[in-house]
Amino acid sequence: MDTIAAIATAAMPAAVGIVRLSGEDTFLVLDALFSPLNGMPMSQQPPRRMVYGAVRDVQGRVIDHALAVRFSAEHSYTGEPGAEIHCHGSPVVLNETLSAAFAAGARQAKAGEFTKRAFLNGKMDLTEAEAVVDLVDAETAEAARNAAGQVDGALRRLAEGAYDKLLDIASRFYAVVDYPDEDIEDASPAEIAATLQETEAELSDLLSTYTRGKFVKSGVATAIIGAPNAGKSSLLNRLVGYDRAIVTDIAGTTRDTIEEKALVGGVLLRLIDTAGLRDTDDKVERLGVERSRKAIESADLILALIDGSRPASAEDAETLDLANACGKPCLLLRTKSDLGGSGDGLAMSNVTGEGFDALEAAVAALFPALPPKTGTLLTNARQADAVTRSLASVRAALAALRDGVTPDAVLTEVEAASNALGELTGRTAREDMVSRIFERFCVGK
Repeated sequence: MDTIAAIATAAMPAAVGIVRLSGEDTFLVLDALFSPLNGMPMSQQPPRRMVYGAVRDVQGRVIDHALAVRFSAEHSYTGEPGAEIHCHGSPVVLNETLSAAFAAGARQAKAGEFTKRAFLNGKMDLTEAEAVVDLVDAETAEAARNAAGQVDGALRRLAEGAYDKLLDIASRFYAVVDYPDEDIEDASPAEIAATLQETEAELSDLLSTYTRGKFVKSGVATAIIGAPNAGKSSLLNRLVGYDRAIVTDIAGTTRDTIEEKALVGGVLLRLIDTAGLRDTDDKVERLGVERSRKAIESADLILALIDGSRPASAEDAETLDLANACGKPCLLLRTKSDLGGSGDGLAMSNVTGEGFDALEAAVAALFPALPPKTGTLLTNARQADAVTRSLASVRAALAALRDGVTPDAVLTEVEAASNALGELTGRTAREDMVSRIFERFCVGK
């Protein structure tokens, strides 16, 4: 493959910035733009050792004094000769270094091309590659731990265990058919059924992790609902730590949904501040109320707010009815406790801070932390779809066995199951699907 180069760090001033190279001519490019202080060309320097020297442009002028390191194909990220230049983190310095690399024969790397080459060269499977993006994008320690576990192959090992069972069933069938004179013992229907049942349980357990995986990766969609002036926007502002929503004593201030993220009890919540639930003749506010109802339908968690400083109203009753009817986890919060009052729900005050520790504990209890060692959660729709199709084919194979149909019908479903599971790890993934996956990556990764 040709040699690629890209800036691998953020496009903003920093103490250190990295230019990454990979490809057959990496060391030639590196020799052309980096001059080690010890006088030995970088191509002859020991691999995986930082070397101090000067980065030079095409005219030989010094761009920066930096560190460089080269990697043999065996020990590189991509599975081909690679290198990194660790410069001062000025965007100008990094861009000049990148231009020097282009002048020496490299080309601009495409989005995700380094990791795509790692996949194509067998350094990682698709679950590990996708986890690289998840690790870069992680917004909580829990998300980072799960992604790190997947980069280490936890999900791949789980999937390959099920894949190998399916492959064993298919291979024994073909061995008997293709080599009838070899006296190969065929697997009995009972043995096949036992293996399929074991695989079904494994895939079912794996698929059940998808909901939690989405929460860990993207956060819990949380609708804050209640009557006008129940304290919804004040709660949002307090949780996110700044005045994101306008707060006044005028009912109906919030006309549309407002979304922000906040860590509550160690759980990433995607908070949705909704318009106050009430009947209104105001066309704009009525649209806001309609969007509030849609937010409730799509939410994973409901924070239902009741103004505890005044008698219960019809709007409060509607809030409770909606919360109870949605069939989703719901926390009832009795706001404005600093103004007095009593009743059901968790007493909260945005003024004094009362109840916020209890709210964090309640959220943490609803979405408990993952075990220290993890990495086996499905975190995107592609993964869930592959496991869903594999599980459906395994169940179809079991049904065919029970119905006593011909063995080839069972084999067809077993092969469909293994192919779908192979898509999860990349064994049987189509080229267009692989390309789409790596489009999600940033340039330089």
